[in-house]
Amino acid sequence: MRGLTVDLVGQVSQPGLVQDVSFTVSRGESVALIGESGCGKTVTAMAILGLLQSGLKISSGQVCFQGKDLLTCSPRELRAVRGGAIGAIFQEPMSSLNPTMTVGEQIAEARRLHLKESRKVALRHARELLDRVGIANAAQRVLAYPHEMSGGMQQRVMIASAIACDPALVLADEPTTALDVTIQAEILELLRELRREQGIAVLLVTHDLGVVADFCDRVVAMYAGNVVERSDVLRLFADPVHPYTRALLDSTPHNGQARKALPVIRGRVPVAGTFPAGCRFEPRCVHGGHEACARPQQEADLGAGRSTRCARVAAGDLVLQQVAVR
Repeated sequence: MRGLTVDLVGQVSQPGLVQDVSFTVSRGESVALIGESGCGKTVTAMAILGLLQSGLKISSGQVCFQGKDLLTCSPRELRAVRGGAIGAIFQEPMSSLNPTMTVGEQIAEARRLHLKESRKVALRHARELLDRVGIANAAQRVLAYPHEMSGGMQQRVMIASAIACDPALVLADEPTTALDVTIQAEILELLRELRREQGIAVLLVTHDLGVVADFCDRVVAMYAGNVVERSDVLRLFADPVHPYTRALLDSTPHNGQARKALPVIRGRVPVAGTFPAGCRFEPRCVHGGHEACARPQQEADLGAGRSTRCARVAAGDLVLQQVAVR
């Protein structure tokens, strides 16, 4: 993805709702998009598949995939990519699965559409996929409807559907939300096996920094539609360089620390139509008020695969410490 910019148009407008977003996801790699709700993570992921809601318009950028710019593809060409070369795992499986179709038929549908298999062959592969994602009695479960399955099983069905056609990339939007920790660990292990065995690349949208630390190779932190920091996962957790990323980590509980009130980030993510003219995080930043913060921030390369969108950090006059953000 290069320079993706998505505008909100209509009665409420916001140029650059998602602004100048760039990142890559390589074969077998997992990249996390992190940030609070409203920071543009899901909009960025859905733009890849051309699934933006009404009122959202891509004004510039490229989404390069297997030699094509998906933003220039026709609706027919995009349909050939969705569910085939790119799979998607959505946040709420119960609202994503069709309640009127058995789970087997829903998984088989992708193979019939993209791989041109017969219904019989596709259903056989659906049973194999349910078994692969850890659903017991797959031969019986393939005939079940979504409401007959638990939340964890529904999410496994979503994963089976997403990988049905051996995609090169899977977009996973909060795939472990609302699952208990045991099921969450099993889902992550399943995704890890798929990365290792099939070389599937994963773009993970999540709020859960524990999942990021456990599963991902690189991290892209977003705030109010901007990429504010990018880094490999080890460096980001050991030494975040953007005030927003530091604030996110400081507000996360850590094992082995004495009980105390967690610091919080004051205020809220600005809503569309109210983005600041300068640094979008400045009104909430404990280091705000500097003249450099009043200007739009440019992403600066820090070397070793790291970058930040903070002029003060890039200039070397702001080195973050472990501070409580109030």
